[in-house]
Amino acid sequence: MDVKTKNKIRNILVGIWWAATGCAAVVLLVAAVKKKDAKLCKGIEVNISGVSTNFFIDKQDVLKVISSFTGTKPIGKPMDAFNLAAMESALKKDVWIQEAELFFDNNDKLRVEVEEREPVARVFTTGGGTFYIDSSNMMLPLSEKFSARLPVFTGFPTDTKVLSKADSSLLRDVRNISMKLQSDSFLMAMIDQVDITVQRNFEMVPKIGGQVIIFGNASDLDAKFNKLLQFYKKVIMKTGWNRYSIINLQYKNQVVAKIRGKDDVSADSLRTRQMMEIIAANAAKYAEDTITRFKQDDKKNNDISMIQQSIQRDEPGDEGNDETPAQPVAVPQAKPVTAAPVKLATKPVQKPAAVKKKAVTEKKKPVIKQQKPKATMPSANEY
Repeated sequence: MDVKTKNKIRNILVGIWWAATGCAAVVLLVAAVKKKDAKLCKGIEVNISGVSTNFFIDKQDVLKVISSFTGTKPIGKPMDAFNLAAMESALKKDVWIQEAELFFDNNDKLRVEVEEREPVARVFTTGGGTFYIDSSNMMLPLSEKFSARLPVFTGFPTDTKVLSKADSSLLRDVRNISMKLQSDSFLMAMIDQVDITVQRNFEMVPKIGGQVIIFGNASDLDAKFNKLLQFYKKVIMKTGWNRYSIINLQYKNQVVAKIRGKDDVSADSLRTRQMMEIIAANAAKYAEDTITRFKQDDKKNNDISMIQQSIQRDEPGDEGNDETPAQPVAVPQAKPVTAAPVKLATKPVQKPAAVKKKAVTEKKKPVIKQQKPKATMPSANEY
């Protein structure tokens, strides 16, 4: 037998061996799959991630979707009764779920991994609508389970879900400003709300001071917020919270502030009245949503002393700065005013002293009852 014939026979035998091995592997794999499918589900574990403190979807919501495919009691049912792909698709239809993955582990437990969308801003429209947005700029509806504590933006120009290019760009600016506010604890505690102007710029309303912070567009966020922090630290703490009516951050490398005048007092009154009307209208329309977040119940965020301490904290590069914070001014207290004693006009009557004293005492009673003078401490010589 020549060499070619030997090689040919050897190749045929090798091919037959590999074919037999492949068939055996397929048979074993099919048998293993059938054996696993015959097993029963021993439990369900749900893990919800992607959020910090807000949970707009919970374990019960996930189990409800699973039960819609397997029945009321999924635990104890065969594994082949679980259509995992269909369950994942059903979970992803929930607007608050960004990703969902289902699989059985080695302990025959169904593992459900859910990544929830996390809102980053609350937006109110000019038409009275409201919604959340997440980091991907997706518009999210309000939730009956939870009301998130987030920066509030008012004056968004439309209620439609399909946005124009300009409105989409504006919503991205809202997201960027909101995420920047949340990254700094002082800014988050200080800024009450952000108004969107007709020119699609931004104006901020602080919790303390009554100024209007003209922010402009969403460009140079870091530089503008840094200027605001420095202005609060080096100017406001020395001049007082109510000295300025406008703080303008639009100019490069400088802050332009306007000292409060009579015209500003009138404008503030009008603005306050308009804001109260807007809040009242939104509260009536969304009473179940607890829009009372405008009045923050977090004592840390409403504590003026905390904000002042945040401003006065040592910043890198402040060493050697001989500037000192403004000292508090003592306001003199008004002295208590005591009511003047009432003199009784009586005609002289020729009667004995005892009778006269009795008459005067009887006439004093109605006078004392009517005047009710404030109590005063007796002088030292009366003790």
